[in-house]
Amino acid sequence: MISIGMVGAGQFAPSFAKLFKAHPDVDRVLVTDILPGRASELVEREHLDGTVEDFDAMLASDVDAVAIFTQRWTHGPLVVAALKAGKHVYSAVPMAISAEEIAAIIDTVKETGLTYMMGETSYYNPATVFARKKVAEGAFGRIIYAEGDYVHDMDLGFYAAYQYSGGEGWKATASYPPMLYPTHAIGGVLGAIPGHAVSVSCIGIVDDRGDGVFDKEVSQFDNDFSNASALFELDNGAVMRTNEMRRVGYPSQIRESRFRYFGTDASFEQLATVSLWQDKYEVFDVSKQLETEASMSLDDPELADVAPELRESFVSGYAEVHDPSRLPEVFHGLPSGHEGSHHFLADDFVRAVVDGTLPPVNAWVAARYTLPGIVAHQSALQGGARLPIPDFGDAPA
Repeated sequence: MISIGMVGAGQFAPSFAKLFKAHPDVDRVLVTDILPGRASELVEREHLDGTVEDFDAMLASDVDAVAIFTQRWTHGPLVVAALKAGKHVYSAVPMAISAEEIAAIIDTVKETGLTYMMGETSYYNPATVFARKKVAEGAFGRIIYAEGDYVHDMDLGFYAAYQYSGGEGWKATASYPPMLYPTHAIGGVLGAIPGHAVSVSCIGIVDDRGDGVFDKEVSQFDNDFSNASALFELDNGAVMRTNEMRRVGYPSQIRESRFRYFGTDASFEQLATVSLWQDKYEVFDVSKQLETEASMSLDDPELADVAPELRESFVSGYAEVHDPSRLPEVFHGLPSGHEGSHHFLADDFVRAVVDGTLPPVNAWVAARYTLPGIVAHQSALQGGARLPIPDFGDAPA
């Protein structure tokens, strides 16, 4: 049995608090947040085991692991501090926002031997699971091109989310560079096909809404890109493209991440409501295999703090391609989210800590999902210059 301390009690934390609390190998879940009232509310709502004053107090406590759900640019240093304090770490995406922060996490995992897992939903996305199985069967032939897009318009929930987490100065953080949040797009590609990115050329699109978001004079990140498109060379000779879009006419509440994979023998393509498998002669609609059923009502009181435009991402169940039989029985019937990924994320972290095994999205895999976007942003700042992407290698056996 392990105990888990949750750091951050914002909109994304409650669904994982519920799952960690329900897991048969977790005996306690504590919470801390810079706004103590939010931590107390989460404890009361999910019947957790108490609050802790702050992050330092959490690290000084006797919890075995911490789960970090703080704002996206804060993760790297918090992860390193937690590992050095002897805690296993689950971190929301992204892993970090610089190559130096990523290197520090990997070095600290090596030094401590502790578990690190990044909670990338796309690894468990039905499209990724489907493509991963097809790759294992050799059905694609040689993969020559793949793409993953994270198409999430600011109007569809992100304004409300940043206002919730950023307070009066929310516009300064809402300008977060799109390519520094690359893992939903990249993780769905590299989670299915072997390989990693070795170079990139990226074009950033300067925002023109004029509402103070993506305005360099306001931005904490000196960023005015609201959209960015990157073309990557992979080490296996294939090409990967990703789009990170925050101004886009696309129904991200239906499907915020979409994927395509092209091989020499067959291909897979996905739109908002349709998924197709095709070879050189026929097209097969596989949409039903990838659909997830809602696991709770969109009007459920548990979603009261979640912006209406985001609620659909928090209520999905399993798809036909998923294997729920590997999950704790108590998870069945509980809300999942992000196309069925939440149950698998929570269980894989707990299993890795309890069993002493590497989680699927361990530090080395997380680096390959995160660092390409960091370098892509640098490329965009240099007008699309082609830049090399360092690699930290494979996880140790």
